Amino acid sequence: MKTLVYSTRPDTRSTFDAMNSRFNHQLDYTEAKLASETAALARGYEAVCIFVNDNANADSLNGLADAGVRLVALRAAGYNNVDLEVAARRGLTVCRVPAYSPHAVAEHAVALILTLNRKTHRAHDRVREGNFSLDGLMGFDMYGKTAGIIGTGKIGAIAAEILHGFGCRILASDPYVNQSIVTYATYMPVPDLLAQSDIVSLHCPLTPESHHMINFDALMKMKKGAMLVNTSRGGLVDAKGCIAALKIGQLGYLGLDVYEEEGDLFFEDLSNQVIQDDLFARLLTFPNVLITAHQAFFTRTAMDNIAETTLGNLTAFADGKPANLVTATGVSGRNKPA
Repeated sequence: MKTLVYSTRPDTRSTFDAMNSRFNHQLDYTEAKLASETAALARGYEAVCIFVNDNANADSLNGLADAGVRLVALRAAGYNNVDLEVAARRGLTVCRVPAYSPHAVAEHAVALILTLNRKTHRAHDRVREGNFSLDGLMGFDMYGKTAGIIGTGKIGAIAAEILHGFGCRILASDPYVNQSIVTYATYMPVPDLLAQSDIVSLHCPLTPESHHMINFDALMKMKKGAMLVNTSRGGLVDAKGCIAALKIGQLGYLGLDVYEEEGDLFFEDLSNQVIQDDLFARLLTFPNVLITAHQAFFTRTAMDNIAETTLGNLTAFADGKPANLVTATGVSGRNKPA
């Protein structure tokens, strides 16, 4: 299929080109993000391939449909950036990559937890400057702590398994009980989980119901000084509420790999510019906040799996047997993202 790949980085192009030797699709690349202003770039293409910060809203999708596009292939599991009702009205098929490497994201979440706890990022900087003081670097034993996992699909279940291996007591919250962790995880409502957890890790999809599920009120229900980590979707967490909770010491640690307004920040080199997002800039001032730029997925295994599944989705659509579909009523194989 003739496909335009939006939001292309060098690693995206090299991975897709290498994998495409098995599929033989016609791939063209653009660094531009999908938006209403860039949808016209897809004129003459049967499909587009988009990533997490591409904006497939109503205007963008109408522009794609008017340009003759028939398929929107997400190279991610989440689809909150796609207006699925408009896609259906305009006859656009939407597919995704339901699982690329759940281990990659779960392991990154645990890396954030360990780094925040033992402050290895700060220790590294000190030692490089010849400062061998331990002041301010004290952490806590993971063993015996209570870790709350909100969202126990593939990624959340693996995070729970890893933390259980550290000797943590595992609490879980999800409408769907994952049988693979029930022998050691106790399921409960989110408010109860927040109240009992020393560490809370988010692994759930962003929906209208889950938007800002972690706000100031929710943070005030947590243990004072507890840790929050989000490697799922930025919109789950209200940054303003986090700042307020950090300032009074209610929130003890914050680890983010995603941010609600990351579309104007992440995947770009802004080192020579002034960051215009005041909330994000304020978060960077806290010594107990650690932010990575949406890199939890970024392993060789994950990139290869994303390319293989995405190109396979293009082939399936071309053969009249579309796979890994996303519609306004759910997803093929499961009615929530993994």
